Amino acid sequence: MSKQLLQKQADTIRFLAADMVQKANSGHPGAPMGMADIATVLSSHLNLNPANDKWLNRDRLVFSGGHASALVYSLLHLWGFDVSLPDMREFRQFNSKTPGHPEYGHTHGVEITTGPLGQGIANAVGFAMAAKYAQNLLGKDVITHKVYCLCGDGDLQEGISYEACATAGHLGLDNLILIYDSNSITIEGDTSISWSENVKKRFQAANFEVLEIDGHNFDQIDKAIVTAKSCDKPVIIIATTSIGKGASTLEGSHHTHGAPLGEEEIRESKIKAGFNPDEKFVVPYDIKGAFDKLIKGVEAENAWKESLSQETKEKIKKLQNPDFDSIVYPEFEEGTSVATRASNHQILNAIAKAIPGFLGGSADLAPSNKTELKGLGDFPNGRNIHFGIKEHAMAAMTNAMNLYGLFRVFSATFFVFSDYLKPSARIAALASIPQHFIWTHDSIGVGEDGPTHQPIEHLSQFRALPNFYTFRPADATENVESWKVALKMKSPTAFVCSRQGLQVLKNERAYGNVENGGYLLKKREGATVTIMASGSEVFLSLQVACKLEEEGVKANVVSVPCFDLLLEQDKEYISTIIDPNTKVFAVEAARGLEYYKFADVVYGMVTFGASGPASELFNEFGFTPEILVEKIKKEL
Repeated sequence: MSKQLLQKQADTIRFLAADMVQKANSGHPGAPMGMADIATVLSSHLNLNPANDKWLNRDRLVFSGGHASALVYSLLHLWGFDVSLPDMREFRQFNSKTPGHPEYGHTHGVEITTGPLGQGIANAVGFAMAAKYAQNLLGKDVITHKVYCLCGDGDLQEGISYEACATAGHLGLDNLILIYDSNSITIEGDTSISWSENVKKRFQAANFEVLEIDGHNFDQIDKAIVTAKSCDKPVIIIATTSIGKGASTLEGSHHTHGAPLGEEEIRESKIKAGFNPDEKFVVPYDIKGAFDKLIKGVEAENAWKESLSQETKEKIKKLQNPDFDSIVYPEFEEGTSVATRASNHQILNAIAKAIPGFLGGSADLAPSNKTELKGLGDFPNGRNIHFGIKEHAMAAMTNAMNLYGLFRVFSATFFVFSDYLKPSARIAALASIPQHFIWTHDSIGVGEDGPTHQPIEHLSQFRALPNFYTFRPADATENVESWKVALKMKSPTAFVCSRQGLQVLKNERAYGNVENGGYLLKKREGATVTIMASGSEVFLSLQVACKLEEEGVKANVVSVPCFDLLLEQDKEYISTIIDPNTKVFAVEAARGLEYYKFADVVYGMVTFGASGPASELFNEFGFTPEILVEKIKKEL
């Protein structure tokens, strides 16, 4: 392809991006203009099919710098995805297909919602990990695609990128290619004011192949991508670029990063490039044809399908359509003491036995989280992923693995460390990614490790997160029923499990109502009190109810395994489990303020915990039958 045509392609991208930001009077033109040359050459290497954006063997392209969305939408349009010129005219407008940052499931062709800087790098690593495991199951001749990630200075400064790239290097992910737009500019100015590390040495130390190029030299870009595709380790291409490349007077300026160029600047820039300055949102006919991937993509997918054996097709179908009804769950004996982290371990293994695409791991806490899948080997050859102590990247990588198209993947850590991965959990909720988060050591019941390891506000935090379903089971059996609900959901779910043993309750409960988030566990005729609780406080509430009855006060007990699901129920259902004629109390060894939605009084934590045996702490902070009975009697 001639350099003249390549230049015209790149300039078309530049001016589409500049026009989008200018019309919206909001956005980031600098990065799209600076990466336009790279994007143009990369387009000729990508194996995509806009007619089927779920084709399993397509290349994955992740834009880690989501603020460069004008570049994303320009490329999606030019490649033939369902993003039109009118859509681009509505850039950053309410209900448009072209929001300020690309969103998975909202805009055709967007592989994943990256959001905050650095997420996309971890997502790309996750896609590459999923592809590696898919190769082990289906064959290297079946899964041949690459995973590309466009990233910038901001992405590499975020700590999550260190975690993710360390994992990629350790696993030797030779299907991963990072293209680093090294323009040395962030919002505050030149990166030298805050950053001086040697990126090349950093990535060499992480077992990456490092290639360095001029990001505006078409020959160098092409040669680097060709080389990267044949490397036997992950690759980073460090491409030196000018932010706002092609801008008449602002090229290289940090002022192009997050503000429109201005009508006159765009006009002069178009004249300089030989474009009509009076035309906006224009794609010349020869340029659209040069980018279009529709015909080639359909042909590539059809050829791939024809190459598959019947056995491989059946394997893929089974992975893509897991039969959750085939799971044989463990049963637990009434009256025994089983920590929900321990019952969760048995449940995970039962799921893995029935579902070949079920895998996951912990941030170096598998023995404590109880997440080992017994006899199923270590990733990438097996299903136990050793993420290392990298909670944030773990969650972001697992988000991508769940969107790969074949697998259901869980991640695990202590509940208090969910703080480290909250941004990734939030993205999972925003994008409806069905990741299963397993968080153990759920309360002051952690005991001797002390307040730094005792989650207090965390339940309230995740219950406040839209489209995120937090299960805190009361016992082993409720844990099983919660998993039955969670596996069939299209949203992320979390299992918050106890360190300490919890008594297995009677089996004649109306467990079918776990799907409603809360249910009436113990009913007494003529009750004047309702006690609500989750997790370890459910058995405590049953004890309280029994002691109250001895003193002439009848109390119902409502178990709330998933507060988020309970909030979705109508008033009629709520009135069947919470008698409106009763005074409602909530008991939770955490902050618990959300219970005021239903409760008159909440007995929760008002301070951080302390270091000491769990039994002493529950007594100290008022979570014993005797203390709670006295408190409730005073309220009555």
